[in-house]
Amino acid sequence: MESERDGDMEGSGMEQEKQEEGGEEVEKQHEHELNEENHLEEHLQQNQEPTGQEDLSDLLEFVDGKVHRVILAASSDYFRAMFTLGMKESNQPFVNLPFLLASELEVLIGCSYSGILALSWSCVFEITSTALQLQYQPALSMCLNFLQQEINPQSCLDVASFANAYGMVQLLEVAEDFVLRQFQKVACTSKFKDLPAKQLLKYLNSLSLCVPSELVVFRAVVSWIQAKPKIRLRLAKELMKTIHFPLMTFKEFKEVRNQNMWSEHSLKELYETIFEDFCSIEVAPQNQCRIYLPKESLVLIGGDQISEDLGTRSISRDLWFGNSLRNHMGIKKAMEWRKLGEMPDPARFEKQMCIFNLSSFKQMFHCQYDPLRNNWETLAEMRERRCSFSVVVLDGKIYAIGGHCDPEYRDSVERYCPATNSWSYTCPLDLPLSGHVAKVLQGQIFISGGLNNDYLCLASTFLYHPERGSTYLDNMSKPRAYHCMETLGGCLYVAGGMTTHDNVNATDQLACEMYNPAADSWTSFPPLPVPHMGAGSAVLEGKFYVLGGYSQEDYSDMKMVHRYDPATQQWENMVTNREVPYGLKLLERNKSLLYQSDVDKDENEGNFIHNFYKF
Repeated sequence: MESERDGDMEGSGMEQEKQEEGGEEVEKQHEHELNEENHLEEHLQQNQEPTGQEDLSDLLEFVDGKVHRVILAASSDYFRAMFTLGMKESNQPFVNLPFLLASELEVLIGCSYSGILALSWSCVFEITSTALQLQYQPALSMCLNFLQQEINPQSCLDVASFANAYGMVQLLEVAEDFVLRQFQKVACTSKFKDLPAKQLLKYLNSLSLCVPSELVVFRAVVSWIQAKPKIRLRLAKELMKTIHFPLMTFKEFKEVRNQNMWSEHSLKELYETIFEDFCSIEVAPQNQCRIYLPKESLVLIGGDQISEDLGTRSISRDLWFGNSLRNHMGIKKAMEWRKLGEMPDPARFEKQMCIFNLSSFKQMFHCQYDPLRNNWETLAEMRERRCSFSVVVLDGKIYAIGGHCDPEYRDSVERYCPATNSWSYTCPLDLPLSGHVAKVLQGQIFISGGLNNDYLCLASTFLYHPERGSTYLDNMSKPRAYHCMETLGGCLYVAGGMTTHDNVNATDQLACEMYNPAADSWTSFPPLPVPHMGAGSAVLEGKFYVLGGYSQEDYSDMKMVHRYDPATQQWENMVTNREVPYGLKLLERNKSLLYQSDVDKDENEGNFIHNFYKF
């Protein structure tokens, strides 16, 4: 098989991702193993069946060696058609492919034999292009996985350009979504300055553009204009309209005022218009805030609030979702909530929720939530009544862990099987726990804190296995219960809750900690500014959200939302358009099914109940 090509495809000079190693630049490479194990075997069987066509069992000459025709036919629709549909190449000892480089074809053939493809940013576009031309499905699948999983600020614009050129809609959506969500980092790359004006305006006007402040957008626009000022200055006015200058602080606008571009390129009139906009008391509605529509949404479920005289609690059955995040003037942030539906009667508090994707069980029951009808389906009840427990999903099963049913604390763990709609017991905990939190990280169940039988807060952290039980890990530095814990960046983040002092007094716990499973150690990060006991929590786009709860010390409801950004190591106060109750549950909404697992108290009867619902 002979292969040659005069010139590399356009874009072969795309920026390579490199790392410094021993003083030399070493390109990062990733080996992607072929996961579709049956793909090759299936095609081999098909090609070995008598078809009345050409025999595929012979060898084909290739550069310094030979390759089996059946391997090529099994991996590539292009070669399969060539060797089985009576083309002249089916009888030749070699095939001439002048449009390909031998090195690229050799990589694909090697992948067919080994199931492994070494990819890096210096070669992935060329290999993907070749795989597309030859319809080399196994290699193409690995290339697309690489482009989506390894995308970064330096490569995302190249990926978008490549996807657009080849009409790859899904890949283009992934790349453009990355550009919008990581705009601040992308705008600092050299590739950003090469963006066509139409594409830049599309990004700047998108409601999916995620920026911490308007100054980020201004800097991006200025750097793009100054890259080619002679041809881009005429677009300055149109580009500046995409920036909400009234939202800037005086410190931020000082940088705008000091920009040399105004005097160097006779843009004084444009600056005066911008300055008037910044100083105006009557801000146009479209400039009162920057609206950001996150790719995923937070769903706020139920909760309850205490009356002003502390005499009664009102329990909510409402479901709300976070429709948008909004940047207002300066550092003011806000969340806009919209009603999604209601939970079934009776109203309840201290419920537990989990997200569960039932794509594997589509044949067993219909799993679709209709917001218009607000339909719920009752599932099998748990074997024990419990509240203040924790629930997780692992390997397609739902686990309800610990909790209490006055006056007893629970050490039992129950597992729900969707296939049989039934609960069964698994290995119990080492001790009864209530008010603890369980999360799944790296395929394992981690449990932190909680209260024991003596109503003392614990600092323990352990792994729970359904068959083997508990394996203890490094303790938290602070004991806590009724806290929040979420997985973020391969670590566990813990915040809020309550703690006990001198085995008597219970107080608010403001300290926050992060657990690194690789080092089996906890490290502290900035404390919460206010108490959040019994709060809801979730991770949205790389940030840790804590909502609602109350103060253990005066029992006042906490109506605030805080989010922690690991990049800046700071907590932000998020203003909301509705009060946030205590005992709510917070989940990510991203085309998944929500399950409401066992719930705690019947509002009317005061009894513990153990119903289980799906919607």
